[in-house]
Parts: sequence; structure tokens; C-alpha cells
Amino acid sequence: MEDIEIPSHFLCPISLQLMRDPVTVATGITYDRESIEKWLFSCKNTTCPVTKQTLCSSGHLHLTPNHNLRRLIQSWCTLHASHGIERIPTPRAAVDGSHLIKLINDAKGSPDTQHKCLQRLKSIASSSERNKKHLETSGIVVDFLASIIMTQKEDNVGSTSTTRWSNAIEAVSILHQLELSNVALKAVMNQNEEFVDSLLHILRHGHAETRAFVISLLKNIYSIADPHKLISTKLELFMEIVQVLRDQISYGATKISLQLLIELNPWGKNRIKAVEARAVAVLVDMLLETSERRINELALYVLVQLCDCAEGRAELLNHGGGLAIVSKKIFRVSNGASDRAVKILKSIAKRSANARVLAEMLEVGVVAKLCLVLQIDCGLKTKERAKEILRLHSRAWKNSPCVPAHLLYSYPS
Repeated sequence: MEDIEIPSHFLCPISLQLMRDPVTVATGITYDRESIEKWLFSCKNTTCPVTKQTLCSSGHLHLTPNHNLRRLIQSWCTLHASHGIERIPTPRAAVDGSHLIKLINDAKGSPDTQHKCLQRLKSIASSSERNKKHLETSGIVVDFLASIIMTQKEDNVGSTSTTRWSNAIEAVSILHQLELSNVALKAVMNQNEEFVDSLLHILRHGHAETRAFVISLLKNIYSIADPHKLISTKLELFMEIVQVLRDQISYGATKISLQLLIELNPWGKNRIKAVEARAVAVLVDMLLETSERRINELALYVLVQLCDCAEGRAELLNHGGGLAIVSKKIFRVSNGASDRAVKILKSIAKRSANARVLAEMLEVGVVAKLCLVLQIDCGLKTKERAKEILRLHSRAWKNSPCVPAHLLYSYPS
């Protein structure tokens, strides 16, 4: 096949490979279906890759099968079969809505029939981006998966209970695979008030992969939740998020858990709930153990939020390595991380400083590091915060032998 030159109009503009299922978009450009669906649905793009024109401004996207081009490609493949080129098969039709309705209606009998239905749905979702999108936009499928997840909390004994749990794990996996849109997430939340509680149950008892899927679903749910939902977040959710951070089940789960905390903390008394869930101690331990840039930045961001309340500052000061590791992260991660670390130190210095705290800040090198901030090129706001902290406690720190002389000269007057 390498010796045969493929006609340029047989190649997908995205993959530059021979098209197997050519479809034409509204701009008149033809792509291979798999490539354009990945571009639109998985990568969340809304424009034509070639012309850059918007394809779905009305909320609907039309991919028109280019049957004539497909037949030409098939004929060309047949003509060059002697060179090892296989004829592309005729594409299968997309899953039919009536088929999905029958599939789900037939599964309403028992956990065993539900299990078979889930296996079939997973197979359909894996077959193509088009089918995955069809399942995601089909309300009946998402509602069915949500109902499976919610029924697993019922107390049963024997094999039925085991099957219910297995079905719930499979349903979570499929929901994660479908990458639900904001519209679909809102619909399932509005119709199923106990959905989050059921996800928490799975987050508490599931294995690592399932817990990672659940934390991702929860992050997506709360990113679109209304203020009332965010304010009324239960302490149990914070406890499970912190447990995921403590267990470090995967890099992705850790990052998403931190992002979820950032989403939740500003609302109501959520900062206090996070502190009660032992988030501060876990975050400090995480900073002590990892040098990964993004995790450090997110962990420091959460600590900035938690140190905005007295309980959070107290927990940071109660941790033996709290002040030291926050100070150490300045200039060790990124400019953004340095700024966040200085913000944390400012919260402590302005609102929780006593003789013991001021002495500790000297002993563990916080004051020396703040003087270094004034000497090294970094953000103007970071310098201003450092200067404010140093001026605030100049009587206790300015003439201390704990600060090296080459740093002390930059101490603000």
C-alpha cells in the first residue's frame, strides 16, 4: 500500500488517512466520521477544522453521509486489492432510539437482566463516537443508569445484592464513558435528588478506578450546581473527597478532588466543613510528599481558601510542618504557587499571629524567605504582600539573628 498513491480527496483532512465512513458537514467539507466526531464530541470543538466556521450554533449538528464518495473509495480499494489494499466495509447504521427503549424496557425485570442491558449499552458506547453521543443525549439511557446507581443502596442479602452492586459499578463506568454534557447532568440531578448520596456510597466503598470515575462525575455535577446546592453540601462529601486525596488513588483523581474542593469551598460554611474533614492536614502532607507542579499549585490554592477561616489557620499551625512547607514552596514550584504561599503566610501573620507563631516563623525560615521575595524578580503583588507581612511584625523580626545579614538589608523600613 505504501507504493500506491491515495487520491487526496479520499483522505480525511483531520487524520490524513483513507476515509472509511465519509460524512459532509454544513460547510461542505468531507471528513471521516470517526475523526470529525472525536473533534466535535470528545474534544468539544464547535467549528469546522478546515474553514473554522461554526458548525452547531443552533445546538444541532448534521453529519451527512457521503455515499457517492464512499462507493468511489470502495471501488478504488477493490481495484488495488492486488497491492494489499483491503476494501472498506459499508458502515453500520447508528443505534436506533426504538432499539434503546426496547433494550431498557426489557431490563426492568431483575438485576440479572439489568446486567445484560448494561453490557450491551457499554458495547454500543464503545462502538463509535456517534453512538456514544446518541446515548448521552438520550434521556432514557441516562435516567436508567442513574436508577441503577441509586438502587444499589438498598439493603439486600445474597447474590441479588452482589449483582446490584456490580450493576451500579458498571453504570458509573458507562456514565463516565459518555462524558455527560451540562444539559444531561442538570436533567439527571433535577429528576433524581438522591443521586449524589448514591454516588457518595460508591465513592466510600468502591475500588480505585470506580472512585476515580465518581469523583470526576461529582466535579462535573458541582461545577454546574446552583448556589443552594453548593451551600447545602454535606460534610460527608468533604470527608470522602479528603479520603481520595489521602489514598492518592491516581494523579487524575487527586487533581480532580482538589479542583472540586476549590469549587465548593467559597460557598456557605463549606470551608469549615473541609477543615472538619481534616483537609488541611492532608494537604500539608501532600505538599511535603510531592513536587509535582500542578498538584502543588492546586493544594496551595485550597489552603489559601481554608486559611480564610480561623479553623483552617488553626489546623495549619497545629501541623508541625505547616508553616515550613508553605514557606519552602516559594520559588520551588511556579510564580503562581509562590504567590499563593505568600497569601497563606499573610493570612497567618495578620489574623493568627501570637508570640509563639511569630517565633516559629523566624525559626523555620519564613521571615528569611519573605526577605528573599523582596530581592528576587517575582510578581509585584507577591512583593507587596511580603512587604506588608514584614512591616506588620518588624519589631519582633527586624533585628533577629535568625535572618541572614544578606537578606536582612532588604527588610522594609
